[in-house]
Amino acid sequence: MARYELQHQLGKTFHAYLVARDWEGIRSLLTDDATWTLPGDNTISGTAEGAEAVVERAKKIASYGLDFELLHILVSRENMALSLHNTAHRDGIRLDEHLSTVCRLRDGKIAGIETYLSDVPGMNAFFV
Repeated sequence: MARYELQHQLGKTFHAYLVARDWEGIRSLLTDDATWTLPGDNTISGTAEGAEAVVERAKKIASYGLDFELLHILVSRENMALSLHNTAHRDGIRLDEHLSTVCRLRDGKIAGIETYLSDVPGMNAFFV
């Protein structure tokens, strides 16, 4: 299988595990020293360091009831990104954001995640 096909499959699997809330599955895709950085100033912002912290970040995001709509899986020569449309409602607050979750890969696993958002103020209002 070509490298880009492996990258694409890794992105598809990561999304499927996130939607299914399969935390062990997500953990299996990460290097032990994986990181996940999110912008903003809220309960999910900043950098989660280490695979367990990345899984906890995913759990926390999912606990807000998000619908993670996968729009595209994008691959580069070395890495992969997910283009997503996330929506949710909580206590009269609506989250409606487009984002790119860029994954730096190492040895066939996710070593680093950086998320780019279309609406950081909306994210700050939602994730309190």
